[in-house]
Amino acid sequence: MNSPQRSGLGATTPSPRSPSSQAPYLRVSVSDPAKMGTGVQAYISYKVITKTNFPEYDGPEKIVIRRYSDFLWLRERLYEKYKGIFIPPLPEKSTVEKFRFTAEFIEMRCQALDVFVNRIASHNELSQSEDLRMFLQADEQTMERARFQETGIFNKKPVAFLQMLKDVQSKVSDVVLGKEKPVEESNPEYEKLKNYIIQLEVHLADAQKHAYQLVKRHRELGQSLSDFGQAVKLLGECEGDLLGKAFSDLGAKSETLSVRLMGEAHSVLMKFEEPLKDYVRAVQCVKDTMEDRAIAFRRHCELVEAIKFKEIDLNKLRLTRSDKLAEAKHEYEELKADAADAAKRFETIVKHMNEEMLRFQEQKTVDLGLAFHEFATGQAQLAKAMSDAWRSLLPKL
Repeated sequence: MNSPQRSGLGATTPSPRSPSSQAPYLRVSVSDPAKMGTGVQAYISYKVITKTNFPEYDGPEKIVIRRYSDFLWLRERLYEKYKGIFIPPLPEKSTVEKFRFTAEFIEMRCQALDVFVNRIASHNELSQSEDLRMFLQADEQTMERARFQETGIFNKKPVAFLQMLKDVQSKVSDVVLGKEKPVEESNPEYEKLKNYIIQLEVHLADAQKHAYQLVKRHRELGQSLSDFGQAVKLLGECEGDLLGKAFSDLGAKSETLSVRLMGEAHSVLMKFEEPLKDYVRAVQCVKDTMEDRAIAFRRHCELVEAIKFKEIDLNKLRLTRSDKLAEAKHEYEELKADAADAAKRFETIVKHMNEEMLRFQEQKTVDLGLAFHEFATGQAQLAKAMSDAWRSLLPKL
């Protein structure tokens, strides 16, 4: 399932990676979902086809089989390494057993996974990731081993991990009890951006909720027309001559329109409601990056404050000619180096965020514009089809 119409978050349109030119290109499609295993061990696998002329890839085309947890592995790796970049969102993992393997759920997930991986493949920096190359090229066994490797905080020693949790709990308690207020950026433009993202999330979620209601109403009307059509056809069988024929035609037309309504409901779901839901998830990714920015800013401020206290300690040690002076100087230099690194991390996140917001806004305009256009076109065609169908019956009634 290829989705060239929505290259998405973190990408520009049109994509420079076009196979019709001599420039480097990277195209990916996710398709052919298949249920694997049985019972609680069952899962859906997907065929991922990569076409590229990148020299570091193994040939112009590669086909691998991936499952949802592989896509999740890729996203987590990118999120850990590319701070400040809006890592594209994944569809939620269904926790309701009866919905996990329905045809509609699988189709929606396949489409969302296709959008996810193409957003990464069309991003100038993310497309160069070694993790992406591994995801697109490695065999299933290699991918499985990579997925189960211990990474991140869970690779820490238990004692260190518990201490980290205690530190976090202590910080939270201080804030809640009013002992410590979290340090925030004082930047009017950034405050405007944060308020915009909050409002965008609210309005997108509201639009997506009502889009789902449209899908539901189309389906209900379609089912009602089907039931009505069957009832009227049976009524026609009880009548004779022209009246019976008219009832029969009315029933047949109702059943035809029912099919049309069901088809339009599915189209609205896939081409309108799902893109809106996808952008609700995308806004959450923006908010995650904002949280990373806030953490980086606070970390730098904490280190700057720590340096000030350490300077006071150094002055005291110099006055007392303490034998701990050399050790304190070493700690002071380490703090300065850490502060410089923290400042660099924060500046990198800010730089990436500024670039990503421009891409996000441009792509959002394209993607949602297309979604609304297809929705309006579908509704106009449906209205015309229904009007023409009912009008054709008038001379017979």
